Amino acid sequence: MRRPAFGGSPEADPHNLPACAAGYSATEWALITDLPARVIVLATRPGPDRPDPGMAAGLAGLEAIAAGLAFDSDLVRAVVATIYSRHDEVTPTAGPPVDLVEVLGACRAVVRMLDRRADPADSAAYRQWVQSVAARVCRTGSQTRPEDSLAPADRRLLDRLGAALALG
Repeated sequence: MRRPAFGGSPEADPHNLPACAAGYSATEWALITDLPARVIVLATRPGPDRPDPGMAAGLAGLEAIAAGLAFDSDLVRAVVATIYSRHDEVTPTAGPPVDLVEVLGACRAVVRMLDRRADPADSAAYRQWVQSVAARVCRTGSQTRPEDSLAPADRRLLDRLGAALALG
């Protein structure tokens, strides 16, 4: 049986988790593995003070997820492997609506879980990786701005994500 898609039922296959996920329930593992996609959706959403970042920003987010395979963290690599193992089940309409409050709450929930169960180095690597996914999306969406300049809305988003992920 395959793992559930983003927003799917995590109880669909609680026994098909990577070894790194053994300390987590299927619901907790789904929250950990869904967070990067939620961050991409949030970071690519246009707003009143933020123009549409375009398809390139979403693709940059997917590339940033894939870059997790090169991380020196069993947790990050297991999350990426889980995401890839269910790629054929993810559809553009899958999952609940994503908004800033929901994503920040999910970040804080994941941080609490990782603080209780993960190796501190793996926890730090995961949190930095999720932030790097958002940063890559925001940088790509801001390419029309002067070099090394993020839109103020992107800077605020990254700052709030960093705080929710307990970075810095």
